[in-house]
Amino acid sequence: MAPKWRDLADRLAEQIRNGEYEPGAQLPQIRELVEAGEGSKATVHQAYKALEAEGLVTSTRGHGTVVRPRTPLKRLGIARYDKAKWRDGDEVAFIADRVASGRAYKRNEQTQTVSREIASSLVAEGLGVPVGSDIYARARLVKEGTQPTHTLTSYYRPEHVEGTRIVDPTPGPAGRGGGYRVLYDAGYEIDHMKEALFARVPTAEEVQLLQLPAGEPVVELHRTTYTADGTVVEFAVGIHSASRFAWEYEFRVPDSANDTGAEDSA
Repeated sequence: MAPKWRDLADRLAEQIRNGEYEPGAQLPQIRELVEAGEGSKATVHQAYKALEAEGLVTSTRGHGTVVRPRTPLKRLGIARYDKAKWRDGDEVAFIADRVASGRAYKRNEQTQTVSREIASSLVAEGLGVPVGSDIYARARLVKEGTQPTHTLTSYYRPEHVEGTRIVDPTPGPAGRGGGYRVLYDAGYEIDHMKEALFARVPTAEEVQLLQLPAGEPVVELHRTTYTADGTVVEFAVGIHSASRFAWEYEFRVPDSANDTGAEDSA
């Protein structure tokens, strides 16, 4: 005979799979199930831990036990930066990911804090300025509904963004087309980028901010954005919940021996 916690976990798992608990829905508090006769506090706690181990829910202090999204969001590669999306339309990068994933979005699901800071060694290297230089930091927290998905902090040289919508702390993208459209209008059209990715253990602050389940790593992104003449107009650091994204890339395979223009046209 299976232990009582296993029976409870199996019943809840079936309800989740049948859609009785939608993605993002919060399961009953442990005390509520105890009062409903589902078992002791230890029994319900063990059942919830089993659901978490099976990848069906996440449990975080202060947020309870929440059903995971059924599929991770697509995090597009070069397609998310298509100029037609932000220059000619209003599809900024995080919205492009939602559209590609077939998921709903609201512009205010991106909150932000803008501040004037002193460049750290990492930021100074990324922007190509001396350590200790004055820079702008535009820190965003992006959510899908109430679920945080990632943070992204963009760093800029003041001479590129002073007086623009980029340094306006209003929640949401920096106006129509977002930050890249602002740079474009200011005469800094983006031309090429470099992205570096690595996985690591999250900090305690990141666990709380992103509402990460126990043991989940994060993917850290470093993005450097250049104009055609090689001027760096943005250096960004993103922290992504590993389970909430599927990173997708589609690109031409270069043949440097026979196609000298392949790199430029990819």
